[in-house]
Amino acid sequence: MSKELRISIIGGGAAGFFAAISAKQHNPTAHVQILEKTSHFLAKVKISGGGRCNVCHAEFNNRKLAEHYPRGEKFLKKAFEQFDATSTMEWFEQRLVALKTYSDGCVFPLSNTSQSIIDCFLREAKKLDIELLLHHSIDTIEKLEGGGFVLRSKDKTITTDRVIVTTGGQPKLSGLHWLESLGHQIIPPVPSLFTFNMPEEPIKEFMGLVVEKATVRIEGQKLVGKGPLLITHWGMSGPAILQLSAWGARSLAEVNYQFNILVNWLDETKESELRVSLENTRKVHGGKMISNHCPFPIPARLWNFLLSKNEIILSSRWIETNPKQINKLVNTLLNDRYQVQGKTTFKEEFVTAGGIDLSEIHVQSMESKLLPGLFFAGEIMDIDGITGGYNFQAAWTTGFIAGKNAAL
Repeated sequence: MSKELRISIIGGGAAGFFAAISAKQHNPTAHVQILEKTSHFLAKVKISGGGRCNVCHAEFNNRKLAEHYPRGEKFLKKAFEQFDATSTMEWFEQRLVALKTYSDGCVFPLSNTSQSIIDCFLREAKKLDIELLLHHSIDTIEKLEGGGFVLRSKDKTITTDRVIVTTGGQPKLSGLHWLESLGHQIIPPVPSLFTFNMPEEPIKEFMGLVVEKATVRIEGQKLVGKGPLLITHWGMSGPAILQLSAWGARSLAEVNYQFNILVNWLDETKESELRVSLENTRKVHGGKMISNHCPFPIPARLWNFLLSKNEIILSSRWIETNPKQINKLVNTLLNDRYQVQGKTTFKEEFVTAGGIDLSEIHVQSMESKLLPGLFFAGEIMDIDGITGGYNFQAAWTTGFIAGKNAAL
């Protein structure tokens, strides 16, 4: 009679639970345990999406889905062949977690609370008899000569056959030394999702204002972010900014988060189009006060701020604007320049670029190329996506594959 296969998963987050459930489903006789160092499982799931949990994104073309990952695009494109967004939605709905897809493609539980996702995972773990252990921090992994591993902490020693590491993104390189000691190459971590601090910019006074369609560029770089832009009490946030922070994670870290951005408040409107629009406004609404008649989808307070920035008297009429004022207004609407001096991590949902080098992981199995029997899933690898459910999709996909193959 063959001995029971023991699978230990280090990290009780999204990828960890998905890996554990996948392992148990593919090998019901295996003993599967999740080792979580804190006092809570799924803590990041709990707070994600403002407590709602953006489960995935309704992008069913795997090539296009993979394009939303600044790090890991080619790797995930192959991985999505095994488990993609369709798989994710079916997985949750089969477990009676109703989902709702919003107009922007983001998928949330119909309950509008992340607790539905947490409850689902805990139910599945109980049903499959997965061992859940809190306060189990692992300091080292040792490969045994005869096969298997020893997991050590200050006061615990666990012997196991397979290990899946799902400890998530680490804000500091020191948090990855225990894996580096196994011989794995570590890509140094840097923040990937963060908002822009603008301590010297008066636009902060309009905190809470949102422009639904804006285009933002990093001055001197090719990076572009598109979508809603939110003005905050420290600077700017929203999807347009968070996209830039993800794609520019490394280049912005290199300049110590000191750079300029150029905002097109009118999305992708071109200068020629804008000049025609402004000339038509002068002709048709020339007698109206310029502050009271904004021909663009910009909040009134922001419109008046932009007018004042160009020394246009708010009580003046459209017909009274001169060519010099129009030129300055055109430049401000399309290329409004702001100085960024620092960053703020996006709520508690920190995401990092960096981790285990993907070249050292088999994409078909998520198994280490250096240590057979050792697997990885989730953000511990050098994978990260933009906002919109992409980081969870990577967790589900890699967790599913790692669990399935660790159970073989």
